[in-house]
Amino acid sequence: MTTAFDPIVLGGRRLASRIVMAPMTRSRAFGPGAEPTELMATYYAQRATAGLIVTEGIQPSPVGQGYPDTPGLHTAGQVAAWRTVTDAVHREGGVIFAQLMHTGRIGHPDLLPDGLVPVAPSAVAAEGQVFTHEGPKEFVTPQELGEAEIRQTVADFAGAAHKAIEAGFDGVEIHGANGYLIHQFLAPNTNLRTDAWGGGTEGRIRFAVEVVTAVAEAIGSDRVGLRISPGNPYNGIAEDRPDEVYGALIGRLAGLDLAYLHLLEGPDRDLTARLRKAWPGPFVLNPFTHPAATGPEALTLIEDGTADLIAYGALFLANPDLPARLAAGGPFNAPDTATFYGGDHRGYTDYPSLAG
Repeated sequence: MTTAFDPIVLGGRRLASRIVMAPMTRSRAFGPGAEPTELMATYYAQRATAGLIVTEGIQPSPVGQGYPDTPGLHTAGQVAAWRTVTDAVHREGGVIFAQLMHTGRIGHPDLLPDGLVPVAPSAVAAEGQVFTHEGPKEFVTPQELGEAEIRQTVADFAGAAHKAIEAGFDGVEIHGANGYLIHQFLAPNTNLRTDAWGGGTEGRIRFAVEVVTAVAEAIGSDRVGLRISPGNPYNGIAEDRPDEVYGALIGRLAGLDLAYLHLLEGPDRDLTARLRKAWPGPFVLNPFTHPAATGPEALTLIEDGTADLIAYGALFLANPDLPARLAAGGPFNAPDTATFYGGDHRGYTDYPSLAG
């Protein structure tokens, strides 16, 4: 029987276990120019016993930033700063992928430079507020991307992937989930286009397919993963036929020989099973456990074949040596929700390990 503690080959790299550190925004890139800091290097290095680390979302361009103090991968300074992080993780024997996240309409002009405004497939504002340095502000109506701008955005993803490899990352994960730009193209309530980038299923999956293809061509498909969250209503997304859209998306991407598919699961386990069956490569699952965080019981999903790897978020945030704790059956530190976003080392690099 396969267990979470068995190695697996992913994109030609042998991972020590099947336990993944899920991407988690922490908003601590306080360096100049949205650059990661030495504290961030410490944070990721502490968690290098993960089979795979997927970083927090990293914007591939200035307009892709949706939250305060999130890091980028579109300047030489950012590349150099991320090299500090990847070197620290590799010294501890870890494997680390950069998650490329363009937030699209989720953001605010106050977070963007040079008079930029958030962009999206259609000029449909999200309901609610986003946090800025001046406090919460209402989402604005985004600028609808034109054909040339869509092409440039695809190129931005590919360029950021190049920079990720230059910065020492082992690969990249493309964020196609949680109501951000790629998800906005996939969903019918945020993509109202009637041109080749919208309309029916083929049009709505086109942006995702072209981004993944461009990134795979830029750095090699074995270095590319994709994260999706079918039917996830987060950030105002409404998807009434996720089977159809995501089945078509997986069908178009299955032949690219990507490193993995990462599913942020909703309550429909049957949909998970269908997507798992359709996907020919490694299948990473961030299982649906709402309202609780993913716990040790999720390890059985590898044993029963539901997934090849399991991604842990909050539990990994609070337990830097999570694989060892899972193997020992605990104990587990409790995450401090008050320190999830922003702040200093508290609730970030000061969680104790079993070794003390």
